Amino acid sequence: MKVLLDTDIGSDIDDAVCLAYLLAHPDCELLGITTVSGEPVERAKLASAVCTVAGAEVPIYPGAGSPLLVPQRQVDARQATALDRWEHRTEFDQGAAVEFLRRTIRAHPGEVTLLAIGPLTNIALLFAVDPEIPSLLKQLVLMCGRFLPGEGAPVAEWNALIDPAATAIVYRARPPLHRSIGLDVTTRTTMTAAEVREDFRSPLLAPVLEFAEVWFASGQPVITFHDPLAAATVFQPDLCTYQEGIVEVELEEPDSLGATAWLPGDAGAPHQVAVTVDVDRYFQDFFAVIDAAFPPPR
Repeated sequence: MKVLLDTDIGSDIDDAVCLAYLLAHPDCELLGITTVSGEPVERAKLASAVCTVAGAEVPIYPGAGSPLLVPQRQVDARQATALDRWEHRTEFDQGAAVEFLRRTIRAHPGEVTLLAIGPLTNIALLFAVDPEIPSLLKQLVLMCGRFLPGEGAPVAEWNALIDPAATAIVYRARPPLHRSIGLDVTTRTTMTAAEVREDFRSPLLAPVLEFAEVWFASGQPVITFHDPLAAATVFQPDLCTYQEGIVEVELEEPDSLGATAWLPGDAGAPHQVAVTVDVDRYFQDFFAVIDAAFPPPR
């Protein structure tokens, strides 16, 4: 499976967890990584550190550092404070992320899964620069949105909220498969800090665990596997069940910018959203993939 990853690694820790999973997966050909949101170069360095531990030479391009129209809410990549303990690249070709995505997708028409797990600025720019790109994808898989009624979740999911205009552009696109893994299912996949420290024993997860300590020190008591779950559905779609319909993005009301309104539809509607997840099977898959490729010490 040819995969391009667009990520805001360095804010929430689950991006680094997701990248480790992709690097370990035997069926993943990771064609490249683009970074997005505040301090995209620092985010590229974090991605490079995980790739280096994996022994993987993956093209990495820093992308957009600011949203299209609104002020940046995610200004820094806090986990970069742990970079000095891990080998990583420091020089990157800046300003080339969108062109790299465009060129790579055109080189493999109908074969590439574009997996976007951060704000959608890079992807919106890609689709604006080359409107044919969505039709050339195999599938677009997003960790984005909140779709089902429920209490305790924000009106707008974070990735959608950071750049509402970009979110709207991406949901207007019509790739062959447009799938969203949103808060409705990802919030069910959590591990406490104690569980993470106990179970992240693979050498591939060593830098991720250090980045996670920055996350925990900020007052976060758990890791929610938002992004790794989205990645897992690329290879095992039946980890989740889905409903088809149409996603509309709020761009008018200031208090709900980026909110994703879900309108269920018939088969053949342009969007799929995840509605259930097999949590136990998901975690079995995650650790089986990681530990098979990079076994923990005995």
